Parts: sequence; C-alpha cells; structure tokens
Amino acid sequence: MKKITTLLLGLLLNTGCFATPVVLPVSTSVNHEAKLSSSILLWMRTDKPRQVSMDRWAGPHAKIISANPSLAEYRQLHFNEVNTGLWPAIEGVQTQIPADRKIDGVADVTLKSYEAIALGEKYSQMAQADEINLFSRTLLYAASPDNSKWYQLDAQPTQAHVMVFLRKRDEVSESLFQQFINQELAPSLANLNANGLTELRSHVYGKYNQAQWDSPNVAHDNPPEAQFQAALILGFKNHQALTAFFESENLKPISQRLAQFSRAVHAYQLEKTLLFISNEKQTD
Repeated sequence: MKKITTLLLGLLLNTGCFATPVVLPVSTSVNHEAKLSSSILLWMRTDKPRQVSMDRWAGPHAKIISANPSLAEYRQLHFNEVNTGLWPAIEGVQTQIPADRKIDGVADVTLKSYEAIALGEKYSQMAQADEINLFSRTLLYAASPDNSKWYQLDAQPTQAHVMVFLRKRDEVSESLFQQFINQELAPSLANLNANGLTELRSHVYGKYNQAQWDSPNVAHDNPPEAQFQAALILGFKNHQALTAFFESENLKPISQRLAQFSRAVHAYQLEKTLLFISNEKQTD
C-alpha cells in the first residue's frame, strides 16, 4: 500500500510540473491601436561581408519595398552583429540566442488593410526576386489586428530598440499563449512605461505558413522546434534606460510569468532602426 501511495504521489507531482498555467489578466491605462502587421526575419548571405548585404537592404532593396502602395508603415530593424540575448536568465527558458539561428534583422511591416494587400503584389514579387542578392534565409510571420498592438506610451524620442521573440511551451496551446501575451504580458510591460520605455508593440503570430512568403533561391527552413509564436518591440529613450530596464527588479515577476508559458525568450539589441514609410507616406 505504501508503494502504491508513493507511486501515486510521484505521478501527481510530475503532473503538476506540466500543469497548464492560468492567465492572470492585467489592467492598464495605456491605450493601444490594433494593426495588421508582418515581421520578416532576415539572415544575410554568408559568402560576402555582412555589412555589404546590410547596406543593400537599407539602399536598393528598401526602395523596392517603399514603393509598395499597400503599406502603412515600413521599418528596417538592423540587429547588432553580436547578439547573445539581452533577457536575464530564466530557469527552464532558453534566453541565450543560438548562434546557428541568430537573426540579422527584421522587416517590420504594417499594412493598410487586408484589401490593400493585392495592391502590393507586384512590389512583393520584385522584392522576393531581389532577396537572393543579399539574404540567405527569410521567414515571414503575420499578425492580425486582434493580435498586433501598438501601445501609446508617453511621446518621447526613442534612441534604442530591442526586439524579443517568444516561443511557447509545448503544453501551452496557441489560444492560451495568445491570451497570455494580449491580456497579461503586454499590459504588464505597458505599465512600466515610467521606467524609460518609450515604445511597445506586441505581436502574436498566426501559424507559420511558408506559402505567405516563398521567395525563390532563398532558404525558408523553419522546423516546428525553431518557430516563434510572438514578438515584442521595445523602445527606450536612451541606452542607459535600456540597460536599467533589463536590470530592474520590476522585470523579475514578468520573467517568472514568462517561464510558465515560454520555452524561449530571445531578446535582440538593435544597431539602428530605419523608417521608410510612416502614416502611409514615404519618409523621403
């Protein structure tokens, strides 16, 4: 009888380790706007100097994208070449960025509407044809307006950015992860806006579908274990505020909650952010 009791207790304890977490909704006074967006993750070619490809991305390639009439905003997020992961270590969560999947940058795209997508088909095809000249791999993740939110923080100039990619735990469903990001994580971060946070955008991505961006002669390998389900874009008034944010005690409870839902949190520091379309108009 004692052996059976011990066995049952062990099973209960093990089951508890993988118990489905519960979302704890957080209220915030910070308003947000819903957006139709996509994030195109980019890896530069390795057979030429990285900076050559980064420059082409910011130059000729950007001109192709900027001519697209379906875009409300187009930004290029240029990641630092050295990025090991800014998020403080969390037990049981991968916060160190694997070298073999380290991203070089992201095309941060906001569309005018679903109906407008067809207007930009020609420009999307031109951009895809040019990718072989600078990229080795491109992956597009899309987020619907219900799951893509820009929080309206205090209007201050943003001098530093971080993009954080999130991978859910296997035992957490997509719908539960979506609720966690939208109802708990993003509002919790919005409430930290007094800590030098000047920009917050949250994206919960739909299921990855290569057919949405299947450019020729460029890799699109994205196995399930490497896929992301959400991302955050954080802006700060300066680099000192960025450092203080990640060292803050206020981040620890958020990290503890992340551990319940996420198995990977990859935080990339940006070298620069380039804005080519804003409020549906080209910036040049």
